Amino acid sequence: MIDDAEVLAFIARTEASYPPDANTASAAENRAYYDAMCARFRAPRPDGMIVTDRLVGDVPCRFYGSETRVSVLYLHGGGFVVGGLDSHDDVCAEIADAVGLQVVSVDYRLAPEHLWPAQILDVEAVWRALDRPAVVVGDSAGGMLAAALCLSQKDKRQPLGQVLIYPGLGGGGNALSYQENAEAPLLRTSDVLAYQRLLYGGALVTDPLARPLSAPDLSGLAPAFIVTADVDPLRDDGKAYAERLSAARVSASWRNEPQLPHGYLRARTTSDRARRSFHAIIAAISGFAVSGETRNVTL
Repeated sequence: MIDDAEVLAFIARTEASYPPDANTASAAENRAYYDAMCARFRAPRPDGMIVTDRLVGDVPCRFYGSETRVSVLYLHGGGFVVGGLDSHDDVCAEIADAVGLQVVSVDYRLAPEHLWPAQILDVEAVWRALDRPAVVVGDSAGGMLAAALCLSQKDKRQPLGQVLIYPGLGGGGNALSYQENAEAPLLRTSDVLAYQRLLYGGALVTDPLARPLSAPDLSGLAPAFIVTADVDPLRDDGKAYAERLSAARVSASWRNEPQLPHGYLRARTTSDRARRSFHAIIAAISGFAVSGETRNVTL
């Protein structure tokens, strides 16, 4: 139940450009709706922000700020079907400005033109090409890719930390949030399933990288900060993953945001709840960067 006036206004403003049926439209139509919505919400970059586009591991990326000893690797959301360098441009610019670190945003390939595992292969290629430590951050589909990157690098070079923002991690089934929030604003359970069909081409995919909650062993992964929206089918994925990481002796914290729906990062300038959550995300990124550098120096 949402009764926060600021959040309700955000939902109405979003749906004015991105109606509920956009999630089940064709990929081209969905992208047109999504791009229009993102443009409506896009905030100006902080003054003086240096931004450049270039290939990293043959994958298009956007760099925010001058090079720093530690980077932030950002993986955008969009159900693996929509989104790109422009959709989260303002978020990435604000993170770079707030934490004082260079942010690298990855323009991974999208479905249905490119089925899984094209997306994680692109992210891995960028990770291998980066020549410095980094905190990996992702929202929604990008949150799953951030978790998958850590899993793919198990027993290899791990990120300094993983910040997962309302991630989809392969849960569902009997999880309460998929039932309780089946008709939630901005993302319904049916939308989640529709995106999965496009990503996997209708095939049954059991790859743990595609469903991190199914991974048999989470030990040795990067410490995690997981934040979820309470009014979101994906809410319990984040909770369950934090619990599994903790059980594997990985430092993990979970923060759930009451009354906020999926995609609330775009409400950070108009909603006090979303603003406070964004500040917590910034703090987590900074904390992982500082503690990670300390660990590296100690080692």
